[in-house]
Amino acid sequence: MTSTAPEALEGQHTVAEPSSWQQRLRRFGYRPATTSSLSIGLRERLVPPYTRPSPRLWSLLGVSPAVADRLWRLASWGGPLLVALVAGALRFWNLGKPHAVIFDETYYAKDSWALINQGYEGAWPKDIDKTILTAPDTVLVPTDPGYVVHPPVGKWVIGIGEKIFGFEPFGWRFMVALLGTLSVLMLCRIGRRLFRSTFLGCLAGALLTVDGLHFVMSRTALLDQVLMFFVLAAFGCLVVDRDKARARLAAALPEDDEGVLRPDASVAETLRLGWRPWRLAAGVMLGLAAGTKWNGLYVMAAFGLMAVLWDLGARRTAGAFRPYAAVARRDLVPAFVSVVPVAIATYLATWTGWIATDKGYFRNWAAEQDKLNGGGTWGWLPDWLRSLWHYETEVYKFHVGLSTPHTYESNPWSWIVLGRPVSYFYESPAPGTAGCPANAAEKCAQEVLALGTPLLWWAACFAILYVLWRWFFRRDWRAGAIACAIAAGWAPWFLYQNRTIFLFYAVVFVPFLCLAVTMMIGAILGPPGSSERRRTFGAVGAGVLVLLIVWNFIYFWPLYTGQTIPMDQWRNRMWLDTWV
Repeated sequence: MTSTAPEALEGQHTVAEPSSWQQRLRRFGYRPATTSSLSIGLRERLVPPYTRPSPRLWSLLGVSPAVADRLWRLASWGGPLLVALVAGALRFWNLGKPHAVIFDETYYAKDSWALINQGYEGAWPKDIDKTILTAPDTVLVPTDPGYVVHPPVGKWVIGIGEKIFGFEPFGWRFMVALLGTLSVLMLCRIGRRLFRSTFLGCLAGALLTVDGLHFVMSRTALLDQVLMFFVLAAFGCLVVDRDKARARLAAALPEDDEGVLRPDASVAETLRLGWRPWRLAAGVMLGLAAGTKWNGLYVMAAFGLMAVLWDLGARRTAGAFRPYAAVARRDLVPAFVSVVPVAIATYLATWTGWIATDKGYFRNWAAEQDKLNGGGTWGWLPDWLRSLWHYETEVYKFHVGLSTPHTYESNPWSWIVLGRPVSYFYESPAPGTAGCPANAAEKCAQEVLALGTPLLWWAACFAILYVLWRWFFRRDWRAGAIACAIAAGWAPWFLYQNRTIFLFYAVVFVPFLCLAVTMMIGAILGPPGSSERRRTFGAVGAGVLVLLIVWNFIYFWPLYTGQTIPMDQWRNRMWLDTWV
């Protein structure tokens, strides 16, 4: 099966004479736009076709061209669905185990239950967890408001599972596992659209399936996996919007007598791209991301800039002489309105439960202030809006001032090499109990460790360097998009290095690490037109890497699922001293 290697789709620019600095960068692989590099037709540069398997493959399998075409079309959804089915089976297997409130589930499981039942979070007794696990039907939702420091979307999501399956571990983990499974399906489809290859798209989803951090977060009722889902959905919406917009440009450009699409400055600079529902959907997803955790705001800024740059590239490719001016006139305001106001409106809508009640934390703050000072400068605004603003400012102060030391805190520099994973659950069963062999010489270990699959993450270190090189020297928009998404999820944390932060925050950009590794594997496989020898060596190298990653996930499976293992086996899996 052939694949679309990164070299197959170069950056999309008009012909320009290489400058002196471009000439000097050629030693590092820089390729300026020249007539030879733009030999691909304009239509194909605006809307690249999807890669089809080689006819030789089908002939070797004895498949007729008609059947081969039908199989290829079915694979576009059949392949991603199959990968997602495997991911779902793994994530839902024994989802209720361990039957415990692990790590920060002690906050989000209870807050979600209160939110889904009464519209606001309650102040729970400190010793209520044991009662919830043993007799959840006897637990009453506290009516006194609780002070929470994250917006409500993630808790609404978790609460849906609790409402369906009950106030117990399977219930509060169900929706997170479902979103984790759907994110694998989305990544397959996003990767397919990015690389124009069903094979590479499914490979990206398969890598996400076997990433340990994504797996553990899919089986734990925390907010970060919900945030990751909405960030990935927003990215996918923008990628689809990019294709749709470029297709409209291609449809509006003139053709010559031979039916070849030609650039046209007038069309490229004046065409209105019209209704863009996928960009509006991206605004909704970004609003839901910010409504889950505030770091979604950084993603919104990065993705908004990326989308505008995509419009710039599209108009330049279509023949615009003044693409910046064209984008400023035609695209900038619609892009802003489609994303920012829509995201803000979505964010405010997620607070409906708190707004509708009069018992939420700080809900009556504005009314109380009115009694004291008569409303003040902003008294003309609705009470709920002023109260919400006050609540948000207090939450912001909490977040920027959070510096309490924690056993599992880590610096964001160490995340990419998995310097300090987080142990969500740990017990030491005695011999003869909880699955520990009766003849064991010492206690066993039972742990749920939020650790990415090491070989996947360490390969991603090289993949990040590759996509940066690919973006800077080859002007490959796909590499730039992947790098942008990784930076949007990772870079903001460097601004808060004095704050207590954890490696599991990195789950937000894990899908994009998988895309980076997939892009690198595409390069290893070789570009179209490579010799059989080159393709053979590339396939062997890529296959070995993927199999090692899968093996690595299987090896750490006991630590991802809380299996009871002998202490020696647990020690063997502690590859770095900082993992203990």
